[in-house]
Amino acid sequence: MSNILKGGEFLIKQIPANEIFSLEELSEEQKMLRDSAKEFIDREVIPHHDRFEKKDYELTEKTMRQLGEMGLLGITVPEEYGGLGMGFVSTMLACDYVSGGNGSLATAYGAHTGIGTLPTLLYGSEELKKKYLPDLATGTKFGAYCLTEPDAGSDANSGKTRAKLSEDGKHYIINGQKMWISNAGFADTFTLFAKIDDDKNITGFVINRSELENPDSLTFGEEEHKLGIRSSSTRQVFFNDMKVPVENMLGERNNGFKIALNALNVGRIKLAAANLDGQRRILNHSIQYANERKQFGVSISTFGAIRKKIAEMSTGVFVSEAGSYRLAKNVEDKIADLVAGGMDHQQAELKGVEEFAVEASILKVFVSDLTQNTADEGIQIYGGMGFSEDTPMESAWRDARIGRIYEGTNEINRLLAVGMLIKRAMKGELDLLSPAMAISKELMGIPSFEVPDYSEFMSEEKAIIANLKKVFLMVSGAALQKFMMDIEKQQHLLLNASEILNQIYMAESAVLRAEKHFSPESVEAAMAQLNLYKAVEKIISAAKEGIVSFAEGDEQRMMLSGLRRFTKYTNHPNVVALTEKVAAHYIEKGAY
Repeated sequence: MSNILKGGEFLIKQIPANEIFSLEELSEEQKMLRDSAKEFIDREVIPHHDRFEKKDYELTEKTMRQLGEMGLLGITVPEEYGGLGMGFVSTMLACDYVSGGNGSLATAYGAHTGIGTLPTLLYGSEELKKKYLPDLATGTKFGAYCLTEPDAGSDANSGKTRAKLSEDGKHYIINGQKMWISNAGFADTFTLFAKIDDDKNITGFVINRSELENPDSLTFGEEEHKLGIRSSSTRQVFFNDMKVPVENMLGERNNGFKIALNALNVGRIKLAAANLDGQRRILNHSIQYANERKQFGVSISTFGAIRKKIAEMSTGVFVSEAGSYRLAKNVEDKIADLVAGGMDHQQAELKGVEEFAVEASILKVFVSDLTQNTADEGIQIYGGMGFSEDTPMESAWRDARIGRIYEGTNEINRLLAVGMLIKRAMKGELDLLSPAMAISKELMGIPSFEVPDYSEFMSEEKAIIANLKKVFLMVSGAALQKFMMDIEKQQHLLLNASEILNQIYMAESAVLRAEKHFSPESVEAAMAQLNLYKAVEKIISAAKEGIVSFAEGDEQRMMLSGLRRFTKYTNHPNVVALTEKVAAHYIEKGAY
């Protein structure tokens, strides 16, 4: 096996810029994929905005069929099962540019290509893959994923849906209820989870509605009336003595929780991608409106308060892209590495995604939070018009809101990311202890008063990021030492640690992207520097709140001193000048 990056290892390693991937490095084939997806959305989706807002579920289904005809539903499915068999970066790229035009379509697409297809691809027997994947890859049939129940949302294993073996041993008889099921109204292929008898864990199954012996054994509630994503079909699903052949079990009995988690890990990465083009389009509408809207005889894009918003929104898009495509390539490389080491592709896909579960949660939280904020600022730039259904901002804001709930709420994902890191450290898979102990020694020593040479491009920014990693290890190491196995109960502290973690990963991604592909005078360098400055401020706030909450006396004083040391700039950036540089660039260009 090659010495390839492990999940979470970014915290204890200095990552060179040449080891990260970004949008600037797309192949010609990937650029064609991106352009065809964008052209399709501009032609077939954007003009029908009003129909999507009026709960035109048939339009969503029709558009999905068109995506199937283009091959965009089978990007990740291997060629032998009717798909295109492209890599993880291409999967992200398709999700990015298909999802930007409309939240309802984005939801249908994400649910079908992600959680609706992946459990069969990753856990299905060869017979199940041959039977179900070709129709899913081409859009002949659509997929739905039935996990959530009225009393089992985040705690999926507490579901009450039950499966019992039939007397002849040929079927499982399933009874129960699921809710918030995307695509339920037009799906034929259902992935579902149930406990067999009194098993401790759920088990996964797949079945086509059209092949049921008794069609009435699978019934549906009415379409849900939702805040946003209005043309996304969302219904309750009821199983009434529904017979599923025993060979339709996914993976092994009692293994459904793991299937669900791994499907959600992929879903989290792809949810970040699904927000990217939405961010770009919101930003572009905002810039266009600000340039056209006149107040006091001038365009509102000349006002500093508006320019600040546009600069921050543009920076958010750049940073979101940087983290998303960096991680996509890490996953793709890990899969290739495992295959090269002799693992079969199905298992390698599973392990590759599982490896970067921490980063998947980071991305999901950061990008969905930022998209909501971008839409909110878009409304603000439009002013009173932004609140009207006649402008695109109102629906964009409503559609963006679900991103913080999908694939596990952002709060759960924040707790998950830190919890998974701690578990990896305790299992010896990731050595966080040695660097944490080294930082304790460093805090006891006398700090250097030498002024470093930061003449090289991004050298100070990278030094700051290295120090921010020390902040995370200092705070989390001390908290872990104090609370030991009870750390999972300290959710306030874990949320603080998560904020530090998220800001480090995304700031590093942006800085390395800028260093690798752009010049010191570029607007991209300005965005990376601007984002890092804001990240440092957020990290100071989160770390300080944690430190003063669990440490006392000399320990508290030492850690607060360490926090000041590790978040110190030698050369503070001119934040206003950076902001103006970014704003001027995109306002003049008229789009991101």
